[in-house]
Amino acid sequence: MVSQKITVTNEQGMHMRPASVFSQAMSKYACSVKIDFNGTVYDAKSVMMLMSACIKCGAEIEIQCDGADEAEALKEAIALVESGLGD
Repeated sequence: MVSQKITVTNEQGMHMRPASVFSQAMSKYACSVKIDFNGTVYDAKSVMMLMSACIKCGAEIEIQCDGADEAEALKEAIALVESGLGD
């Protein structure tokens, strides 16, 4: 398993469109992708799970990837968050 903590910089947080962009990007990977936020772990391949997390701008999250292509998944996940998730 690989993981990394990162701060969400998207001004709107993880609302519908960024959650959709993130989950679709992570769905192509075979490994599991989870987001740990405030002690709760969410499935990052699920738009509804990401939206239910209520992740706001400035929140620190930990992205956790576990499986065959975990390094590639984590690299893309970090790049997506750093880019503002398309917003």
